Amino acid sequence: MKIIMSSQKGVGLIEILVALLVLAIGILGFVALQYRAVEATSEAINRVQAINIARDLAERIRANRDGLAAYKAQTATAANQVAYNTNCMTNACSTADLADFDVSQVTGKAADLGMTVNILSCAGNNDGRNCLYVAWGDTSATDGTGSGDCTNGTSYNPSSTCVIMETY
Repeated sequence: MKIIMSSQKGVGLIEILVALLVLAIGILGFVALQYRAVEATSEAINRVQAINIARDLAERIRANRDGLAAYKAQTATAANQVAYNTNCMTNACSTADLADFDVSQVTGKAADLGMTVNILSCAGNNDGRNCLYVAWGDTSATDGTGSGDCTNGTSYNPSSTCVIMETY
């Protein structure tokens, strides 16, 4: 009996260590799942904010349809997006001034969220539709051939982080 008992010494400790190892692997898997859930939540929040910005600009364009060319010109460069000539909340504005003011307001909100906005002609159609691009992260709100562009012609860049909305 003494021989049997002495050969069992330390086995319980080994069992506990193995159980702790299995538990640690399970906890690491749970941590990885939680990290992925936080990333997915962050991505969803960015998409909702981008959609809201695009909707806001689309509604402003619909309200000031005669200023479409001015909206496109104002979003074409970052310098045009920053400042506006006339505060349309306190003064009467022309269609071009209202477009200037609207773009400044919307791109200011987008910049506060780390996003960029652009209006481009939608690729792949001939009916004059325009697309609102809202991008965040390392993606620019452009159509090009680089990895940092939202689209490449009619193809969506799968590594980009942006929302594209057609507007009429």
